[in-house]
Amino acid sequence: MLYTLLISLAILALLSIVFEEITHINKAKTTLFLGCISWIILFMAAVDPNHEKIIEARLNENLLEIATLWLFLMSTMTFVAYLNAKGMIQIIVQKLFPQRVSVRMLMLQVALFSLFLSAICDNVTATLVSLGLLTTFKLNSQMKQRMAVLIIFAVNSGGVSLITGDVTTLMIFLGGHVSMSELLMLFIPAAISVMLLTVLLSLNVKGEVSTTPIQRDIQRIDIIIALIFFSTIVMTMLLNILFGVPPVLTFLTGLSIMFLVGHMARSNKEELRMLEYIRQVEFDTLLFFLGILLLVGMLKEIGTLDLLTQAYAQFNPSLSNFVTGIGSALLDNVPLTAALLKANPSLTTPDWLGLTYSVGVGGSLLVIGSASGIIAMSKVKELTFVSYLKYVPALFLSYTCGYALTLLFAHYLYS
Repeated sequence: MLYTLLISLAILALLSIVFEEITHINKAKTTLFLGCISWIILFMAAVDPNHEKIIEARLNENLLEIATLWLFLMSTMTFVAYLNAKGMIQIIVQKLFPQRVSVRMLMLQVALFSLFLSAICDNVTATLVSLGLLTTFKLNSQMKQRMAVLIIFAVNSGGVSLITGDVTTLMIFLGGHVSMSELLMLFIPAAISVMLLTVLLSLNVKGEVSTTPIQRDIQRIDIIIALIFFSTIVMTMLLNILFGVPPVLTFLTGLSIMFLVGHMARSNKEELRMLEYIRQVEFDTLLFFLGILLLVGMLKEIGTLDLLTQAYAQFNPSLSNFVTGIGSALLDNVPLTAALLKANPSLTTPDWLGLTYSVGVGGSLLVIGSASGIIAMSKVKELTFVSYLKYVPALFLSYTCGYALTLLFAHYLYS
């Protein structure tokens, strides 16, 4: 009875996201409410003080994961908000992209940019920077939707081939199941699947788009902060690989350097204005993450994820990995991957590579299935849960193609 109630709350939270346009209730508020209520019910259902302490410990673990994500998001969003407000992103785009370009060529360029960027930095940063590109071009609502969908898929695809790009890839690598060279192979099927989606989304697309040249008074301090941002990304990768430093710690260090440099270079009035960029961060996005992760933590606590692990072992690994990727569009791929690693299934190298691809890219099938999708939904008002659904067939075809190519290449190279 208790588990049925809690699973019902998770389903209700999903429905509140789906029908947000009808109810006009912010999805961040509904998911946060239901996430908190689910844990309160767990505490109320505890049979004795010892059980309460166990639930409290699990909640603290869940909150620690959420706090880490929150701080990381806040750091990256603050950097991007500052650079965007100062016109730095627009200037970079003008250097990389022509002022006038066909819509099809723009889609190809944006897809490649997102794909490569997400391989060298985390998905959150890659999504925010890639979405910043859209603001520099005059796009209609439908094109903004298509571009956002393409960015989500490209970002999730690029992240699977390097441990710096996706948390689940890092988890599988640290588990000793794949090597760095084996992971690099994943970039080929990932790139091909992104190109396929680009072609599918660009069908019947015509015309050109242009970007209006901007004249910004870029000060030396703005260039320094941009360099701090990109140095922070590089150091995040290096320190994590060499010394195991958590990415959030490096990014918070970069953020602190940003404010110290700003303090020395600006007057008090300008410094206060600079601090306003933290307040421009979309806190709805953070609250949505909080609610979703509380619900996922609750499902893990009641053993729902363990049931998924048991179901995984009942079928051929190639099929199980494919379905697991689809499942990651509904459940957070991090606890899903953690549950599978804990079960320690007996898989070959091609199977592990298939799992790495599926859990990294499968979340793209729904807009709520990945951090990239959630951020895009909060940043691009034209993109909603319902509007995203019409792109699912193209996304599913691209995901299937990428997964099949992963198995094909992996079996050829490592069997």
